[in-house]
Formats: sequence, C-alpha cells, structure tokens
Amino acid sequence: MNNQEKTPNPTKTAALGDNKNLMGIAQYLKDGQSGHKKSIPPLDQWHPKHCGAMDLEVKANGEWWHEGQLIKRKALIDLFSAVLWKEDGKFYLKTPAEQIEIRVEDEPLFVNQANQIELQGKTYIQLISSTQDEIIVDAQHPIFMREFAGEMRPYVAVRFGLNAIIQRAAFFHLIEMGEMLENAQGETILSLKSGDFHLQLGA
Repeated sequence: MNNQEKTPNPTKTAALGDNKNLMGIAQYLKDGQSGHKKSIPPLDQWHPKHCGAMDLEVKANGEWWHEGQLIKRKALIDLFSAVLWKEDGKFYLKTPAEQIEIRVEDEPLFVNQANQIELQGKTYIQLISSTQDEIIVDAQHPIFMREFAGEMRPYVAVRFGLNAIIQRAAFFHLIEMGEMLENAQGETILSLKSGDFHLQLGA
C-alpha cells in the first residue's frame, strides 16, 4: 500500500480507458451480430486475460450506470448483456480478447414478461428479459426465491451462473398461471408447472 506511487494500479489504468473499452466491446458485438434474434456468444469457450475493472454498475432496479452517468441507450445495454459473465462471485464483460470486471448490486438481468407457450402438446412457462433473453422454465432454469435488502425476491436461472430478477408485473402473471396452496406449516406457497417440471415457491 505504501508504494502506491511506484506501482501502477490496474484498476485505475482500466478506468482511464473505460470509454475505449466500452466502445470496443460494443463494436465487437455489433460486428458479430446476425439477424434480429439475440444470440449469446460461446463465453464458456473463451479464456481471455483479465483487464482490470471498469466503472460500470448494474443497479438492483435494472439501471446501468457508467462513470456516474445513466446509460439510456437500450440497444447498448442489450449488447453488453450478451457478454455478461460470472466467475468466483464477480461479474464481467467478456470477449475473446479481454475480461473486464463490473459491479452488480444484485443480478444483472431482469425479467419483465411471463407467458405460457405450447411446445409439443405441453404448456411451458416462458420468461422474457428486458434485454431479450428468452427462458423456458425447467430443471436447468428454475424459478427460486432469495433475500435481497431485507425482502424476498423471485429469480430465474438463465445462463453461465447468471440469474435474472423477476420484476413485479411479471411475477403477478406467474401467480395467475399457478395455484396458491397451503403447506403443512400453514404457509402459503405458489405451485407452478412448466412442461413436466413442477416447482413450489414460498415466501
């Protein structure tokens, strides 16, 4: 800590190049896009070097902030969400060339739609995120409850260890799709079915 003046701070170095890094990632993603449907790159097959941290934060309410400024361009957030990566409890933006740490208050994805769809004669729950992820609820993508800031919140597992927060309006739709039951302890639980997958959510 005492030789701070002599030793370069990698976090500070990365912060100085934040705009360059952010635009570079955006350009890489735009170049790789094909068609309208969101595609997720094979992040698990990439092993880039860690390039410090960026002053980018995803708030628990879904807002993205960069260097103290709210990012208002939804297209940019959609691009960045495609390269979100979680490793050892930390969040990153990841490309084949670099892996840059960002801050996330809770989870970086947010479900704002809940639908029921028919697939091969069975009814499934489909969740859609604000960044165009489409999740079919099943054993690999279960809905679960977890506490954040003193309240229980609903989540769904999405990809690469990332979860999405199910926002209030979407959760109300899930309640309409399911059945409210009472367990042996007298607690109210929500019973849901997606295809052959059954789950129960308690408060």
